Amino acid sequence: MIIELKNIEKINISAFQNDLISWFKREQRDLPWRKDQDPYKIWVSEIMLQQTRVDTVIPYFNRFIEWFPTLEDLAEAEEDIVLKAWEGLGYYSRVRNLQSAVKEVNEKYNGEVPNTPEVIAGLKGVGPYTAGAILSIAYGIPEPAVDGNVMRVISRVLSIWEDIAKSSSRKIFEKAVRQLISHEDPSSFNQALMELGALICTPTSPSCLLCPVRDHCQAFDEGVQNELPIKTKKTKTRNVQLAAAILLDVNGKVLIHKRPATGLLANLWEFPNVEIHHPIQYDREQVVELFQHSIDLKVKLEKIIGQLEHVFSHLVWNIQVYLGTLDTNFQESDEWKLVSVEEMKEFAFPVSYQKMLKLYLEHQKE
Repeated sequence: MIIELKNIEKINISAFQNDLISWFKREQRDLPWRKDQDPYKIWVSEIMLQQTRVDTVIPYFNRFIEWFPTLEDLAEAEEDIVLKAWEGLGYYSRVRNLQSAVKEVNEKYNGEVPNTPEVIAGLKGVGPYTAGAILSIAYGIPEPAVDGNVMRVISRVLSIWEDIAKSSSRKIFEKAVRQLISHEDPSSFNQALMELGALICTPTSPSCLLCPVRDHCQAFDEGVQNELPIKTKKTKTRNVQLAAAILLDVNGKVLIHKRPATGLLANLWEFPNVEIHHPIQYDREQVVELFQHSIDLKVKLEKIIGQLEHVFSHLVWNIQVYLGTLDTNFQESDEWKLVSVEEMKEFAFPVSYQKMLKLYLEHQKE
């Protein structure tokens, strides 16, 4: 595949690098993963930052590193504890892949994160962006780290009108960064591009008058910065209606269920729930029957205590939350447990079910 970048010759690359890196060194945010160049911490931060805002990630990163200070600590940890440390961040396959790759590094490479593109790209869950970020930031290797922020910046600087939603476009932006990147300080260069996209060159209403590379930006020069990047919309999300229940036994303990080992939110804990395909047709007794036929639970539902919505990247859960009691003959197993509210702190729950627990606790105060 031959990629031509027609506008790159219009850039004074040395001046662009200097303006960008100088700005970054003056203005960079004080972020915990920037305190040293530990490749393990950079790796953890980059996985957390996928599809999650920086401000949201900071407390999770600090807690995760407190629980697993070294790569070896994470490699040897129980998965349930790792999921608990990740609880609330979502996209749980990311942390499973991270731990799997960390185990491989611990066993095959003596706990040293690989510093070559070929080897690091072979680790589970390490795509081109994560590989480039670790190699450039931790090891000073001039590899591109191209994410949405970087594609937006480069599309404006070089006036690139390719659709950034298409995976095929990434090669164009990677080639552009390879030509622009500073070989003296690739770490600062890549971080500066990310920082610029996050703080100045934002998706809407970019702050062009504050931009350190405005003089190099062809979109600004042409007055088309608000038209770039080109990005087609994703496919529509699917709506799923669920009935979920806080079910108490005679001792006031709550029933929780461990989700399957594969699929959405694998191995996390939840409150019992069933999918309702035609919500208008269901009354409470029919929901009770659905619990028995779908998941073999005999329950008594007393009332609805609230309605929740939880949005994933590809679907939306609309959850009707019931309060109820459990049949006295219920038997616990590895997948089904009766726990106190205090004991729930030991189990990793997705955000949707944390919201449900909060709703129940608020209801108890009334």
